[in-house]
Amino acid sequence: MYTVADYLLDRLKELGIDEIFGVPGDYNLQFLDHVTAREDLEWIGNANELNAAYMADGYARTKGISAFVTTFGVGELSAVNGLAGSFAENVPVIEIVGSPTTAVQASKKLVHHTLGDGDFLRFEKMHEEVTAGIAHLTANNALTEIDRVLLIAITEKRPVYINLPIDIATITVSKPQSKLNSQAEQLTAVEAAILTKVEQALQQAQCPVVIAGHEILSYHIEQQLDAFIQKFNLPITTLPLGKSAFNEDDAHYLGTYTGSTTDEPLKSRVDTADLVLLLGVKLTDSATSGFSFGFTDQQVISIGSTEVLFYGEQQEKVQLDRFVSALATLSFSRFTGEIIPVKRTENLVITDENLTQKQFWKMVEEFLISGDTIIGEQGTSFFGLTNVPLKKAVNFIGQPLWGSIGYTFPSALGSQLANKASRHLLFIGDGSLQLTVQELGTAIREKLAPIVFVINNNGYTVEREIHGATEQYNDIPMWDYQKLPFVFGGTEQTVATYKVFTELELDEVMKTARNDTERMQWIEVVMDQEDAPELLKKLGKIFAKQNA
Repeated sequence: MYTVADYLLDRLKELGIDEIFGVPGDYNLQFLDHVTAREDLEWIGNANELNAAYMADGYARTKGISAFVTTFGVGELSAVNGLAGSFAENVPVIEIVGSPTTAVQASKKLVHHTLGDGDFLRFEKMHEEVTAGIAHLTANNALTEIDRVLLIAITEKRPVYINLPIDIATITVSKPQSKLNSQAEQLTAVEAAILTKVEQALQQAQCPVVIAGHEILSYHIEQQLDAFIQKFNLPITTLPLGKSAFNEDDAHYLGTYTGSTTDEPLKSRVDTADLVLLLGVKLTDSATSGFSFGFTDQQVISIGSTEVLFYGEQQEKVQLDRFVSALATLSFSRFTGEIIPVKRTENLVITDENLTQKQFWKMVEEFLISGDTIIGEQGTSFFGLTNVPLKKAVNFIGQPLWGSIGYTFPSALGSQLANKASRHLLFIGDGSLQLTVQELGTAIREKLAPIVFVINNNGYTVEREIHGATEQYNDIPMWDYQKLPFVFGGTEQTVATYKVFTELELDEVMKTARNDTERMQWIEVVMDQEDAPELLKKLGKIFAKQNA
């Protein structure tokens, strides 16, 4: 018997999904029977629904799309913060919510996991603001609604929500007759006209610069962007929200632009450009140091997934991936001006001094190798990594727009499952880790072997830099981080733990960790509570003023 559940799972498999995350509950158990019965899908049970949403987000950032399952009410609301982050940062995640039977819902029975008022649409309505599409499956619409919202997810690169009643999951249906068809490959007339205008602007520009944003990563069009840059010899930078959208080891890469806090000569090169071409960019406060970018609307053409602007004037929308792919077909003169690539650390001296933030991130720069995946938690880690030049084919994951602390630990594990061939390096602070550490058990169960750097600086450093440096609300309990992996099921055969205080200690551990690829590497890095990356110190003052 072929059912709605089977149809949905076949569609997910068609999109490239191999693992499904989530937490069981009595309203989704029968659907989960269909998941675990398959040999081509793996069920990854999570410690809680929020972590499942985070893990699915990391998986989707690397693989292109993901899915997770929750139960009605209590489960889905636990996950909604993670879903909102995916919505904010253009990550296509599919949430499948198992709900009571259609008969129970129609009779408005006061069943568990509801608000006791017989209204079964409340939670669905709550999700309208943080999803691009909602499907409430019925016997009449199940197949068309599944296809509709999946197409929204892959086209708009945003999360969607599927409400799957228990009895609808088991209805007999026909198998898909054709593949999901997301979009035409040909440019529309509107897109062609906008492309011509971009070509004319680039032809006239004497000092252009390209800024790439996170939507390049969302649409997985890094290669198309690279083809455009190489063909026309254009200088390019990225925002922190979009780091690794372009190969940072390439001679065209100028560094990470952060607004007024940007180092010279990059800051002046961007601010004085006669054409600033933004591709998939959102100019958020954390990405631009409180909106302190030095260019104006009169310099900017911005091409994004939801908005196109020419010198401040709104244009009709384009399909971003199709449009960026077409940029390499343009015809204008190659740029012949000077391009100054990002400066890298040279001749680093390692001493037996206690570790500082400044020295730590220099050592991290030298530690990275091509093919790594780097995940930076929204704390000292993200702001320290922002200005670390990456190697070729290194992918970077962070969450600077939504900025939900604790996100990166489950996200890193999801990304690792999506690309097991890439060594994953997670940098996370002690405060953030304490929010989502339960997923350590999942990592050990799944035999994942990331290198985890736990920055132990005794509390919430970002908040200390913004306000209340010595206030107790920015303190956290001091855990024994060396024992954590073993609390969650680790053994000496699956986890190696280290605690370092000095540069020399870290240098030795880094060498050991890089070569030990079979076990998780759990490295506790102790640093002074008042120390912070220079960028974070500057941003702290900017955000304090912004919040005043």
